[in-house]
Order: sequence, then structure tokens, then C-alpha cells
Amino acid sequence: MQVSVVIPLFNEEESLPELAEWLGHVLEGKDWEVIFVDDGSKDGSWRVVEQLHRQETRFKGIRFRRNYGKSAALSQGFGMAQGDVVITMDADLQDSPDEIPELMDMISKDGFDLVSGWKKKRYDPVMKTIPSKFFNGVTRMMSGIRLHDFNCGLKAYRREVVKSIEVYGEMHRYIPVIAKAAGFNRIGEKVVEHRARKYGVTKFGWERFVNGFLDLLSIMFVSRFGKRPMHLFGTVGTLSFLTGGVLTIWLIAVKLIRLHNGVPFRQVTDQPLFYVALVAMIVGVQLFVAGFLGELISRSSIDRNKYQVDQILDRP
Repeated sequence: MQVSVVIPLFNEEESLPELAEWLGHVLEGKDWEVIFVDDGSKDGSWRVVEQLHRQETRFKGIRFRRNYGKSAALSQGFGMAQGDVVITMDADLQDSPDEIPELMDMISKDGFDLVSGWKKKRYDPVMKTIPSKFFNGVTRMMSGIRLHDFNCGLKAYRREVVKSIEVYGEMHRYIPVIAKAAGFNRIGEKVVEHRARKYGVTKFGWERFVNGFLDLLSIMFVSRFGKRPMHLFGTVGTLSFLTGGVLTIWLIAVKLIRLHNGVPFRQVTDQPLFYVALVAMIVGVQLFVAGFLGELISRSSIDRNKYQVDQILDRP
């Protein structure tokens, strides 16, 4: 199959018929499937999906019993997708299906593993666009991936990418980061059309920015130190312990020198710096133990030797 289009949706009853008709025109002549993932909608969205499926079986659907979030919807859609190229887009008609052919060519002809859309001209309120620019900048700096819009719902993937990565929690914002951590480094970007919302209201609030930042920290930690936590905790813990030890030795040495020379001195335990040194040593030991426990847990994991293999040559 050439292409699978995965579309998470939540309360998008009004936009689905128009979106389906638009997709049918764009995908005409191709071997395609469209997978609608209903994330616990409270309106008649699922009835519309059922109707679309009766009219055209290539319109497929997955329905959650309750709202799990966009990451869960994408994960289920990725599991069901059969196309060589997988396209994701939102169901609110703000993403244009007309972008799909060019996105497919960038994957199948230009050799990209993942292509992310860039909504260069947006029809969103300022209170949404300014925080988005900030988090995109932070993500670029921390991940080293030169994308302008990590959270754009319109993306294209090589089939191997969606079958190799795990999307959970609210990690859908950082799929390019997850893909890079899995070894898919050919990541591109395409300026795409962003359309004003035609039906309904946005489903995301301010909490997504806080959650997004915490998710980014989690991804960066897991991707870099998930299989070797001692490298982080052990290093920081050792430095903290040594810092505290050096400060303590210095305080004791100053006291002994003053005592030897008959100069008035303060007791080591009377100096605030001693307690700073003591806290640094205790924290250092705790971090080292945390790293050691992390190593034990990592070595007991069933995924401890799970790696992304690109090719194998084993014939004589």
C-alpha cells in the first residue's frame, strides 16, 4: 500500500464529511487508507466515521471508550497503518490534504525518514503562537533538530519509523526527537498551509505548554541515559560528593593552620560553609545510589538489548 493517513479526532463531527471528501479527491489514483482514531468523542463523530466506512471501506476507524489523548490515538493509528508512507494530520480542517502528494514524494523520492510540516503563516491567537515559538526554540536547542514547528500535526513518515517508535503520554509533540533517538536522522521540513478553524473550538489549553516542557525533559533524559543512568547520576553524584569533601578538608586545614600559628579560629561546625559541604556530600551519595539502582532496573528490563537494526548482511 502506498499511503496511510492517520487522523486523531475529538468532537469533530462537523468537519469529518468535508475532510473525507477532500481526502478522496487528493488520494484518487493511489493505493490508500485513511484511519480515523476517535479519542472518546462526546458528539456524533463516530457515527460519521461509521457512515464513511459504509460508503468507502478504505475509510477505517478506531474508537476509544474515553479520551486518552493525541499520543494514544497516534500510537493506535500507527499500529494499524499498512502504507509505505504514513501521513498524520488533524481533523479540524486546519491542515490541508493538498500537501499530501508533496510530503509523500519527500519520503519516497527524496529519501527522508520523517518530514514535519511548518505552519509558517498561522491563523491562531497570539496567546497560542508566542508560547509555541518559545517551546520550539527550546526544543531545537536541546535536541539539535533544526525544525521550526515540532507540534505541527501534518507530518509524513517512512513506514519503518512509525513501527519502530513508541508514542505515549503527551509525547506526540516530540516525535521527531523520539525518531532521532531511534536512529532515524533524515528529518526534513516543509512549509505547509495553515487554515483558519472552520468548525468548533480548539481542544488544547495552557496546560499543554507545561506538560510539553516536562515531556521534553523526559525524552531527552530517556534517549541519552535510558540504558546507562549511572553515567548521569553517578557523574553528578561523584562531583557533588568530591565538592563537599574538598570544602570540608579546606575548612579543617584552615582551622589547623590557625591553631598552629596561634591565630583565633572558628570551630568547623560553627561555619555555614561546613553545612553546605555536608549537604553536597549527602546529595552526592544519594545521586550515586540512584544511578546504581537505575542500572539494576535497566539491566532487568526486557528491552535492555532492544536496538534499531537497519540492515543485516549474513550470507557468505
